[in-house]
Amino acid sequence: MLLYRIRGEAVEVLLVHPGGPFWASKDLGAWSIPKGEYAHGDDPLAAALREFEEETGQPPPRAGLLELGAVRQRGGKVLTAWAAAGDLDPAAIASNTFAMEWPPRSGNQREFPEVDQAGWFDPPTAREKLLSGQRELLDRLLRHLAAG
Repeated sequence: MLLYRIRGEAVEVLLVHPGGPFWASKDLGAWSIPKGEYAHGDDPLAAALREFEEETGQPPPRAGLLELGAVRQRGGKVLTAWAAAGDLDPAAIASNTFAMEWPPRSGNQREFPEVDQAGWFDPPTAREKLLSGQRELLDRLLRHLAAG
């Protein structure tokens, strides 16, 4: 779910930064739209709405959804996304967590948030921060808004 808002004539999109030690020092090319996996046969829209709430702790907008279609990410996974106009306070996000062994080979399990921060970004900044495989979704949203 790619959340966007319009401030005056400027568009901003909400991106999230993945939590955990692997992503801790990465910024450019590391951010994502709130998303998650779904099983074959599951409804992709229902999954997108569920994952948005799990990663932000906020209910997603359900009105005026714009289907952005699918993109194949670098690892081969296919991401199907929607966009919606909305607003939320990035400081108020409350992500679900995951557990992993940390430090590696220590035998210690630690929990980390799936998302450790969120932010609103103008399109040029969002393009730099987004994972490369998701930039096409931003382009599709911007083309739709420009045609609008």
